[in-house]
Amino acid sequence: MNAHLKSVSAVLSPATPHLVGDGFKVSNFFPKGYKIKMSPFFLLDYNAKMEVAPTPAQGGVGVHPHRGFETVTLAYHGAIAHHDSSGNTGVIYPGDVQWMTAAKGILHKELHEEKFSTEGGTFQMVQLWVNLPSKDKMSPPKYQSVSHSTVNKYVLPAEEGIVEVIAGEYKGTAGSVSTFTPLHVYNARLNKGGKASFSFPADYNTGFLVVEGKIAVNENEVVAENQFIHFAHDGEEIHLEALDSSIVLILSGEPINEPIAQYGPFLMNRPEEIKQALDDYNQGKFGYLE
Repeated sequence: MNAHLKSVSAVLSPATPHLVGDGFKVSNFFPKGYKIKMSPFFLLDYNAKMEVAPTPAQGGVGVHPHRGFETVTLAYHGAIAHHDSSGNTGVIYPGDVQWMTAAKGILHKELHEEKFSTEGGTFQMVQLWVNLPSKDKMSPPKYQSVSHSTVNKYVLPAEEGIVEVIAGEYKGTAGSVSTFTPLHVYNARLNKGGKASFSFPADYNTGFLVVEGKIAVNENEVVAENQFIHFAHDGEEIHLEALDSSIVLILSGEPINEPIAQYGPFLMNRPEEIKQALDDYNQGKFGYLE
């Protein structure tokens, strides 16, 4: 085996899905689904393709708080309407990305967009929680919205596909969003037979989710749709080949080596900071949202 290759430590199938609110049916790959190290990514919830029946009621998750991290929502099918207590609103359509920095505290809600709810259809999405270092956990909330048409793209040669560079950098193409720590988030959209190579530092936590299709990793590991590939810390290079037309969500980042205290929607460093978050929320310091 090439000594420079980052080897596959596990190929993981989705955990049994559970409902989040009344509109999202998600499998959690980490931290509860599998005990894998993916810092600075704390959580990955995956709503695999499902059919949503037409309804006048917008399913989803009502008003709830966050503090200490960022939520990243990537839509692949369907549409999600977002509202938060900082005044940000928007709809996340297929290929769009919403990167919300909760930081010191925010309220938001995420619902199936009204027209999508009325008509129904296929729904598929990913939500990530990206941890913040302690020095940034109480910074002001921020909102970055990237449409599919404007996301920075690297075009692979010979019509093999494209790499959408959401965060980080890929072969000189900068990511569309800014981040607090070094990390990479890409959507690799590969045509059948298309190939792409990636290089990440050996100490970065790295994992790929096959959102659509089937791929071969490092010429020998076949990974199917809806599976997650977790990589070891023993190399830097990763080679992909699309065995079918494929979409692969690529995650890699420098670990945040700080203690974690988590309680529900709060992600801090110490238990006393969780207590403070609860107190602040109960006192209305996260703002107001209907």
